[in-house]
Amino acid sequence: MGWKTSRSATVRDPAAWTLVQGTKPGGVAASPTADAAAMPAEYPPAPAATALPDAEAFCRQIATGHYENFSVVSWLVPRSLRQDFANVYAFARWSDDLADESESPGAASEALDAWRAELDACCQGDPQHPIFVALAKTMQRHQLSGQPFHDLLDAFVQDQEVVRYETRDQLRDYCRRSANPVGRIVLALAGCQDPLRQQESDAICTGLQLVNFWQDITRDRAAGRIYLPREDMQRHGVTEADLDRPTASPAMRRLLAEEVTWAEECFTAGEPLVQRAPRGLRPAIRAFAGGGRAVAAAIRRADYDTLSRRPVVSKVTKLSLALTALLGCLAAVIRRDAEPITDRKEGL
Repeated sequence: MGWKTSRSATVRDPAAWTLVQGTKPGGVAASPTADAAAMPAEYPPAPAATALPDAEAFCRQIATGHYENFSVVSWLVPRSLRQDFANVYAFARWSDDLADESESPGAASEALDAWRAELDACCQGDPQHPIFVALAKTMQRHQLSGQPFHDLLDAFVQDQEVVRYETRDQLRDYCRRSANPVGRIVLALAGCQDPLRQQESDAICTGLQLVNFWQDITRDRAAGRIYLPREDMQRHGVTEADLDRPTASPAMRRLLAEEVTWAEECFTAGEPLVQRAPRGLRPAIRAFAGGGRAVAAAIRRADYDTLSRRPVVSKVTKLSLALTALLGCLAAVIRRDAEPITDRKEGL
C-alpha cells in the first residue's frame, strides 16, 4: 500500500505516524520522537480520553497525507461515508506501515500483535488509540464485524513469515486476507453483506492485488518476497535468478502474460458488482476495477517486462477513469432525485 507509483520500485511513502507528528489527540502527542525511522512499536497507545472529533481528524490527516489520491476517493463515495472511509483507511495504512517499517520481521510481528490487542479492545468497546476511537464509531454505526480487520492483520503477519507461494491456491488464500477484506468492509459500510455481492467484490479485490504483484515484482524481490506461484514459474522454466535480471527473459514474459490474464479473469468475474452494488458505491467500484484493468493493459504495453521498468497508468488514463466515475456519481444523483422516495431501498 505504501509504495509510490513511479519508475522506481523501491521508493517508500512516509510512514503513517510521521504524518501526524505534532498532532495531539486527547492532549497527548501521537509519537514521542520526531525520528521518522523510529520503531513503530515504540509509540505508546493514546489515552482512552481521546475525543471522537480529534480521533476522526487524526484519521483524515493520515488519509489525505499519503500519495494515494484520497481526495478522489472522497468524492467517489457518498458524503455520509467519507469519514468512515478515512477511519478504515487509517487502520489499514497504520497496519501496513507497522509491517513494513519495522527493523525486522520479528519486530514487525511484535508490533502487529500489540496492534491486534488494540483492535480487540476496540471490538470490546474500549478503544485506546485515536484510530480505534474513530473506527469504533464506524463499526458501531454500520454494525461491522471485527473479522475482516483481523484478516488484514493476519495477512500482514503472514508477510513476515511466508515469502514464497507454491500454488495459485495458496496465493488466492493470501489475497483472501490481504485484499478481499477491504472490499467487504466497503460493501458493509453501505449495508451490503449478502454472499453474492461479497464474492464479486472478492474477485475484483483479488484481481487488484494480483496486478499489483505483477507490477511490483522487483520491489517485492528487494523485500525478499516472491508472489509468483512456484508451480507457474516451473511450468514456464523461470527461475528465481530470472527475477534479478535487468530485463525480463522471453520465458518471464510468457509467465507474466499468463498471470495478467488470470488477474483480468478476476475483474471479469467481479464486473456484475458494478451494477449490483448499492448505487452510491458504483462509481468507486467502476473506477477501482477500471484502474486494475488499466494496470494490466500497461503491463501488456510494456511487453510484460516489469523488471526493467515499473509499468504505470498514464495521466490521461487516470483522468479518464476519474471523469467516468464522476459522471457516474452525477448520474446516480440525477436518478436518485427522479425516484419516488418510497423506492429508495438502500439509501445510497
